[in-house]
Amino acid sequence: MIKTIFALLKKDLLLELRQQHSFYGILLYVASTIFVLSLSIPQNPEGAVWNGLFWIVQIFVCVNAVAKSFLQESRGRMLYFYSIAGAKEFIIAKLIYNTILMLVMCLLSLGLFFVLLKNPLVHTPRFIGIVCVGGISISLVFTLLAAIAAKAQQNAALMAILGFPLIIPQLLLLVKLSKSAFGEIFREGALLQLSLLIVGLDVMVIALSIILFPFLWKD
Repeated sequence: MIKTIFALLKKDLLLELRQQHSFYGILLYVASTIFVLSLSIPQNPEGAVWNGLFWIVQIFVCVNAVAKSFLQESRGRMLYFYSIAGAKEFIIAKLIYNTILMLVMCLLSLGLFFVLLKNPLVHTPRFIGIVCVGGISISLVFTLLAAIAAKAQQNAALMAILGFPLIIPQLLLLVKLSKSAFGEIFREGALLQLSLLIVGLDVMVIALSIILFPFLWKD
């Protein structure tokens, strides 16, 4: 099982290296979005505004980055994967690949935010850690939704429609948790509770992906 997962993951990474136009297209989308934000708002926005804009950008970046992981797969290629791998191996490989891709995009976005919108953070290392956790959480949710949307006549809009109500709890937790990096004081144990809630949601999404994807796989 582990060998199959690594083989599928290697396949996705090699395709990404060979089709670099898709990666650079997403990167251009990120850079242009943040550049427009820098022109539209003051150079030193308040921490709450900076924080909210950052996570909004990550949502749209994830929709564009993760959607292609399933929507680019043709029916013939899916039939080939069906013959050489199982549903669990396939979805786990996709989860890992999209997590890596989203982590890269989140860190690049953060760097562009620092350059174009300055750095209002009080605890920068803490925020970087929260960004990594948030990138993983968002990518897991949208990977599952991309798998569902791919079976609905390749409708990418369906992923955004389904994702909005599902991502709201995680987004609220991430925004609340990241406020601690701006110097906001929380009561003792609150940060740990928020972190455990996010981890719990991630585990639930992974479990649902492994349980539900085989039904899509057979279709």
